[in-house]
Amino acid sequence: MTRYGPQFGPDITFLGVDRVDLDDRDALGAADVVVVGAPFDGGTSHRPGTRFGPMAIRQTDYLPHDGSRPHLALRVDALQDVRVVDAGDVEMPPGEIERSLHALEEAVYAVSSAGAIPLVLGGDHSIALADATGVARHHGYGKVSMIHFDAHADTGDIEFGSLYGHGQPMRRLIESGALRGDRFLQMGLRGYWPGPETLGWMAEQRMRSYEMTEIGKRGLESCLDEAFEIALDECDAVFLSVDIDVCDPGHAPGTGTPEPGGLSSRQLLDAVRRICLELPVAGIDVVEVSPPYDHAEITAFLANRVCLEALSGLAARKHGLSHDPAGPLLEGR
Repeated sequence: MTRYGPQFGPDITFLGVDRVDLDDRDALGAADVVVVGAPFDGGTSHRPGTRFGPMAIRQTDYLPHDGSRPHLALRVDALQDVRVVDAGDVEMPPGEIERSLHALEEAVYAVSSAGAIPLVLGGDHSIALADATGVARHHGYGKVSMIHFDAHADTGDIEFGSLYGHGQPMRRLIESGALRGDRFLQMGLRGYWPGPETLGWMAEQRMRSYEMTEIGKRGLESCLDEAFEIALDECDAVFLSVDIDVCDPGHAPGTGTPEPGGLSSRQLLDAVRRICLELPVAGIDVVEVSPPYDHAEITAFLANRVCLEALSGLAARKHGLSHDPAGPLLEGR
């Protein structure tokens, strides 16, 4: 499984970190995090373009691509205090969804089984099936919980005659046994889908969905507190899946299925940092960034910062920080 490199666009790494070959087990084992590109939008049901997401997330920044990003609040360097390398894009041919998902699953499993955390840049959300399955193959089926940020539940069954698509990966993960329905935490759901039949199936699986109405009433921090307790019950690791459309379209316009009324970019960044600081995160994906529909790179910048906040949280956890500092806690540091 040699390094494929770029499928679309220039051959660059995430903000200038070192390259790695997925066949180089020693190099994978020496890494803390391996970035993997998943440039696929063949599972999209509405606006396409997420095949260009990995390129945009890797390169969108006004700072030098020098492999260093010091975090003001945490006083860690997201790209130095953890060993981050980039394996390039997995070859995911347009129109070949089963072949593409298989190739991605093998790449993620190679990273996870070497002891590193895969950070997968999507791509539409169909890739979550491969991402979380690859991690579960290493950590054990039923031993990995999911924290899923999204406007949509992605628990559909058959769409356009197919079992695979960006509205179905969470159902496939639960049906396969890779993840447990009762350890599946969804944040930010809203809008007008799915319907009663699919909601009934979700209830049967004992999934926990924190809809935006509940987050608005209780507060995101309170919902996360509860979700953390569930996620760690009988599970050894957590997979974090971030669909950028969890944010209001004013904060993330460049996505395929925008839904008004979502989280702010600030809420998402704080939540992602906290999750990676406080929980044993074993895999991450950031999906549904569609550059053709972006304006002024707003969405690409947000997705890039989601990755950096996740990496900063992992770095702080590695250095023994047990909580997210704010305000006066920064004084004298």
